[in-house]
Amino acid sequence: MTNDEAPILEVARVLALLDASRHSLAALAAAVDLASKRHAELVALYVEDMDLLSCAAFPFSCEIGAQSGLTRPLTVDSLEANIAHQLQRVQQALATAVAGRDLRHRLEVSRGQIAAEALTKAGPGDVLVLGKAGISERWGNRLGSTSRRLIEEAPCMVLLWDESHPFRRGPLRWLARRAGKQEQEEAMPSIPGWLASLFDGTAPLSIAHAGELEQALSRADAGGLLLHRSELEYLLREDEEMLARVPLPILLVP
Repeated sequence: MTNDEAPILEVARVLALLDASRHSLAALAAAVDLASKRHAELVALYVEDMDLLSCAAFPFSCEIGAQSGLTRPLTVDSLEANIAHQLQRVQQALATAVAGRDLRHRLEVSRGQIAAEALTKAGPGDVLVLGKAGISERWGNRLGSTSRRLIEEAPCMVLLWDESHPFRRGPLRWLARRAGKQEQEEAMPSIPGWLASLFDGTAPLSIAHAGELEQALSRADAGGLLLHRSELEYLLREDEEMLARVPLPILLVP
């Protein structure tokens, strides 16, 4: 961490963006644990997607079954019913996740463009927890467009969770300049208590490129990765899907 990078703030709230996908539900479990340890309020966010509803206005719109491959007309009524069903699943998942915990929590439901709505609700002192892929998870190992925009624009820390790799405690890795041990220790980021409780210390990675980072973490099965936004932007320019292939939770700091 260089001197001109902003310090990591303490958490005001833990926000969990939910869409009933398996990735977002796994992220909810992580958000509940984090809020409990931090004694912070948990705010579950569910956004009824206006972009999707707008698609139903086109006469040629249809939806394709993910498993059957069959097509059927895409209508406002069918989308509204799907949104209502998804909201019900989110409500049930939240109730189950917080059951038996003394945790302040609430569900905020809004309608609009998903990333834009989440960005308006997040503040600098919050941490936003989300899955790497939402509904796009069925198409393979890739970073969802909503997740991509949020990690690039959120005013707060973002914890990017991946359901496909069960979390195990381990070091929080961070990118260090190719320097000596003393210089690396001086550049080590300050880790607040809430974050330290999730990981076992920190570990520098002396890498310069996205390919090196992916190779270094290809067999990692514990801990996580810390990236500042400037580092994130550089890595994404080299490989847009590299983060989706990192088998660890990723903490992104503005």
